[in-house]
Amino acid sequence: MTCDPGTDARRPSRREWLKLAAGVAAAVALPRGAALAAAPVRTRPIPRTGEPLPVIGLGTAIVFDIGEDAAQRAERGAVIRTLLEGGGRVIDTAPSYGSAESVLGDLLAQMKLRDQVFLSTKFSRAGRDGATAEMRESQRRLRTDRFDVMLRHNIGFVDREASAGHFALLREWKQQGICRYIGATHSQDQERANERLIEIMKQEKPDFMQVNYSLAERSVEARLLGTARDTGTAIMVNLPFARARLFRAVRGRELPDWAKAFEAVTWGQFFLKYLLAHEAVTCVLPGTDRTEHMLDNLGAGRGRLPDAAMRRGMAGFVDALG
Repeated sequence: MTCDPGTDARRPSRREWLKLAAGVAAAVALPRGAALAAAPVRTRPIPRTGEPLPVIGLGTAIVFDIGEDAAQRAERGAVIRTLLEGGGRVIDTAPSYGSAESVLGDLLAQMKLRDQVFLSTKFSRAGRDGATAEMRESQRRLRTDRFDVMLRHNIGFVDREASAGHFALLREWKQQGICRYIGATHSQDQERANERLIEIMKQEKPDFMQVNYSLAERSVEARLLGTARDTGTAIMVNLPFARARLFRAVRGRELPDWAKAFEAVTWGQFFLKYLLAHEAVTCVLPGTDRTEHMLDNLGAGRGRLPDAAMRRGMAGFVDALG
C-alpha cells in the first residue's frame, strides 16, 4: 500500500506536495481529466503480442477488502476512475484477497468501466475441478465472463506435476476465450522461489509472471528478470513499496537532489521509477485507497527514468539506510 513518506521540516511531505499540485491545477481551472491526459503514462509492449500496456496499475490486496462499506466503496471507485483518467488500465485482484474481487466487480459494473480495464485475477485451488470452480466464482464476483489475465497464484512451491496440470488448464481456458493471457505469480519467500519460477518460464512459456520486486527486495534481478526478457515473459511487480517498509526507511528524510535527473518529485516516484527502469518490467501494481496517491503513482510512469548508474546509486542509497 502506498503510504506517506513522512514530514520533513525542510521539504513538503508527499501529501502536502500533492495538495499543492492540486491547488495549482485548480487555480488555472484546468479540468482534471485534461490535466492527466496532458502527460501520457508510458506503455510497454506485452512481449508475446506487442499489445501496449500502461506501466502503472493498481493492486487490490487489503485496500479493496472492505465488504459493503458504502463510503469506502466510493473512495475505491474514485481511485479506479483516477487510474483510468490518468492513462492506466491494469487492475489486479484475487479470490484470496477477501472481498476485493466482489468489491471491484461491483464498482466496475456500477461505473460501467469493465471494458476500459485490463483485468487480472488468479486461482490457487488444486485439481481441475477445484480450479475451474474457483475461476467460475471469480467470473461471478467480477461480473465478467472474460479476464485479460488469469494467473496460477503462488506457484513457486507447487510440485512440478501439479503446476504442469495448471498450465494445461490455463491453455484450455485461453483457447476457450475465458482469458486472453495466462501466467503465474509468486509472493512468498521470493528468493527461495526464483529458480523454480525460472524453470517454469522456460518450460511453460507463460505470457505473464507476477513477482515481488522493490528496492528493498531485489532478488529477482540476479537471474529471473533476465530469463523473463529472454523467454518473452511479461513481468508484473507485486509489493513495489515492500509493504511500506521503504517509506518507513525514509521517513523524515529529504529526497536527494539527484532524483531530479529522472524527474522523481516524491519518494513514491523514486521507488517506482527504479523498478520501471528495468527493461523486463512491464507493469507495477502498487495498491492504494487514496486518489492523491494514485495520482502520485501515475506520475512515476511519466518523464525520464534512471539509467544503470543512477539505479546503482539508488540501490546503494536505500541499502545504506539499514
